[in-house]
Order: sequence, then structure tokens, then C-alpha cells
Amino acid sequence: QVQLVESGGGLVQPGGSLRLSCAASTNRFGIYTMGWYRQAPGKQRELVAEITSDSVTNYAVSVKDRFTISRDNGKKSVYLQMNNLKPEDTAVYYCTARWLTVYWGQGTQVTVSS
Repeated sequence: QVQLVESGGGLVQPGGSLRLSCAASTNRFGIYTMGWYRQAPGKQRELVAEITSDSVTNYAVSVKDRFTISRDNGKKSVYLQMNNLKPEDTAVYYCTARWLTVYWGQGTQVTVSS
């Protein structure tokens, strides 16, 4: 069982930046593909970005060139740097760890509004 704890969400104005963090409880963090998903009100949950154990990254088209995912295996953490935020980025953001199965965090709210 892997526990994931997200932090860093909040309210930000359009064009602003936020950095989300996710700390994992496992000692085998390095083998997991880590990801960030989001779910906006009334919409399906969608993949935002993921990073493999070899640090290969993948992004949703809507966030490419604005968001950056990174990992620190020593700190057992994954990060999502979000720049040039837009109102449509408003959602609950979830951290995931995937290897044989998928573990989910509880989510952190990101609200982009003036």
C-alpha cells in the first residue's frame, strides 16, 4: 500500500503560477510511474502529466509548454510546476503512483480566478 499526500494547491489569478507537491510513503518510489490527474466540476477525471521511472514525461495537450512534472527519488516526491494558469485549469488535482496497480492521493484544489 502506497500513501500519497498532495500539497500546494490554492487560489491564483489567471497568468499566475503554482507548484504542487506529492510525497509518497513507499521505499520503492523509484520504480513507480508518477502522475497528476485533475477533475473539474461536472467533468471526467483526466491525465495532466506523468513521469516514468526513467524520467520520461508525457503531458496533456492542454497543459504542454505551461506545466512541468518532475520527481526527486531521494525525497520520494513528485512535483507539478504550473505556469500561466488559466481559469479552465481549475480542478481538484490528484497525485498517482502506478506499478502493477494505481494508488491515488486525496487531491488538492486549484482555483484560477480573478
